[in-house]
Amino acid sequence: MKLTVNRMAVFGLLGALMYVARQAMSALPNIHLTGIFIVVITVVYRRQALYPLYTFVLLEGLLGGFAAWWLPYLYIWTVLWGAVMLLPRNMKPRTAAFAYALVCAAHGFLYGILYAPAHALISGLDWAGMLAWIAYGFPYDLIHGCSNLVCGIMIMPLVKVVQRMDKAIQ
Repeated sequence: MKLTVNRMAVFGLLGALMYVARQAMSALPNIHLTGIFIVVITVVYRRQALYPLYTFVLLEGLLGGFAAWWLPYLYIWTVLWGAVMLLPRNMKPRTAAFAYALVCAAHGFLYGILYAPAHALISGLDWAGMLAWIAYGFPYDLIHGCSNLVCGIMIMPLVKVVQRMDKAIQ
């Protein structure tokens, strides 16, 4: 895929859409569409999905403050991108829908574990403190994973929409 001016504009809009969607759902604890959007853009744009992904991360920092909470964002969403990149591209549609929803859910369930090492380093937690922090946040990770699984039904329809949009701008 060639990186065109049109596609760069779309990447900026997709990153902003992820940010706005996350803010719009911020009243709900750990329920958001960020993971779903990252899976969708990764399926469609593959490596270039990092552009809208890091646009989102940058917006989180710019508008939320570049504080300690933001540092894990530099890698935590990339883990989801990488997991989707490892999946085969030629899956049957039903298999793909199931696989993408499961990967997105797994990322939600593991979010606290993925976030914990950076939090421990920044906060000066030892191993026991980090494990306690993970345990304390586990109910929120359950909510995150379950909501990602439920919202994961939107992934394949959104993939088709983004593919059509991408063809229209080229």
